[in-house]
Amino acid sequence: MTVLRSFPNPFRLLALACAATVLAACAATPVADTPRGSTPAASTTAPVPELRPGVLAGYLAADAIPDSLTLVQPPPAAGSAALAQDQAVMRAALALRGTPRFEQAARDADLDFPFAAGTFACTLGVRIDAERTPATYRLLRRSLIDAAMATRAAKEHYQRARPFVENGAPTCTPDDEAALRGNGSYPSGHVAIGWVWALVLTQAVPGHTEALIARGRSFGESRAVCNVHWQSDILAGRFMAAGTFARLQSDAAFRADVAAASVELAAARTHGQAPDRDCAAEAAAMAIPLPGVL
Repeated sequence: MTVLRSFPNPFRLLALACAATVLAACAATPVADTPRGSTPAASTTAPVPELRPGVLAGYLAADAIPDSLTLVQPPPAAGSAALAQDQAVMRAALALRGTPRFEQAARDADLDFPFAAGTFACTLGVRIDAERTPATYRLLRRSLIDAAMATRAAKEHYQRARPFVENGAPTCTPDDEAALRGNGSYPSGHVAIGWVWALVLTQAVPGHTEALIARGRSFGESRAVCNVHWQSDILAGRFMAAGTFARLQSDAAFRADVAAASVELAAARTHGQAPDRDCAAEAAAMAIPLPGVL
């Protein structure tokens, strides 16, 4: 994410989720989230609290976040058909190591901004950054926190071991493996974030709904390809994302940012603001299927 770069992604997610809980209980120092050079029409006038310098709070208060421990079932039990399916998808994912799909999974693992802002840039056909599309950039940063928080309770409770711990094969993010061993796998926080982003962006750009949902799905499946999540982690992550997205609809600041993002993304397409990604390579990678995934 934006800062906390001394920790791998999974611990940054947990640290920010915990910080958000604290934020809801005490006053935070508000800062204006208006990038230099942006126009008033592209920015909210209300200040956005920070969890720590450079990291914006989510939209939802702690008591408005869906409770994953209440909502999701326990992870698949030993000997169950669901666990057998998890293991079958794991074996199919291992066969993709060394392919462009595996390389894309490594890119999808990066939740740090500004890089993560471009996750859906190819899908939308525009560049997304703090200067050119500030409302969209803010929308992604803030909804990330809400989605991450929604998976926290079950993740901490079940402490499910990740696939690479069982199979001994490398992941697409080797520098994160030591941290991931102590970070629960179920539900997937990355998947929840990507699915929330897909749903949020369909609200802002409804004409791209099918492509955005497909990209959100592939983003989540990258976690299986990366060898860091089971299929059931992915399904539970999508479920928590859906609940989070539904809850966001009641937040006025969220609705305002969606409306602003819709305007600025339309303008970006009109002005030919092209993505800063290799979209042909991304499309080719996404075309490689993960057999058996649900």
